[in-house]
Amino acid sequence: MTTNTRHPLRDVYSDREKASEVPVTPQTKAPAYRLAFIDEDFMCREELRPVRLQLELLKPQMMLDEYGIESTIVLFGGARIPEPAKKAAARTETLAELSRFYDETREFSRLMTLKSMESGGHENVIVTGGGPGVMEAGNRGAVDAGGKSIGLNIVLPFEQAPNEYVSPELCFNFHYFAIRKMHFLMRARAICVFPGGFGTMDELFESLTLIQTGRMQRIPFLLFGRAFWEKIINWDALADAGTISEQDLDLFRFVETAQEAIDLIANWEPASPRDSVPGRGRDQFTA
Repeated sequence: MTTNTRHPLRDVYSDREKASEVPVTPQTKAPAYRLAFIDEDFMCREELRPVRLQLELLKPQMMLDEYGIESTIVLFGGARIPEPAKKAAARTETLAELSRFYDETREFSRLMTLKSMESGGHENVIVTGGGPGVMEAGNRGAVDAGGKSIGLNIVLPFEQAPNEYVSPELCFNFHYFAIRKMHFLMRARAICVFPGGFGTMDELFESLTLIQTGRMQRIPFLLFGRAFWEKIINWDALADAGTISEQDLDLFRFVETAQEAIDLIANWEPASPRDSVPGRGRDQFTA
């Protein structure tokens, strides 16, 4: 689905043979002579941060549009949760017990991808963070169904390599967490959160905050594993303290299995938006 449109600059400056014909002189070897948009030293300057932010927003946006991705199902979850076959090597007993969510993630992704493919694979496409653990299981389930899925990777000192199940043409890499989060939510039609650590908590609470404040439409928001989440977060205490309202506890639902999640999403009755923002366009939320 990629376009064949070529810009004249691409033809001129990507041609290695033509580039080799440029005479080697002190002037042509100087950094100042490099074209600005292919000068990595220049593009990585602090003053160019606004340009880099824009590029990280535009590249995945344009490529997802070219592939006809209209909406997504977002999967958040821990990178350290092993598949059941490897749970003996888990660092803790709790991680070994949580390995069941690897299979639930994989099955949920398989079932959702089968439904997506019924309409051409443009709606409700699985998107994960592209890494190991729950993310791997999500992309793997899409492969089980014979479909495609998206991976939004992030540059990290560890756990950063894309898993082998992400569709290569839909595998993106980010430097900025903020832009990556925007791409998770811009097309989201449901958010499923599996047990995880700091990164998962960050994604969970930022997404809930966007819905709570009316910056994002209310969509199915499912937390897999009630026992885990109620042990980690005292939701009722937040409401009792008045730091959130009682109705905020209705923004999400607990589920245990893939089929339960599929059924909830299929039968979801849209709730009234929270303080909806005027002028919302095609995006699920306003930036």
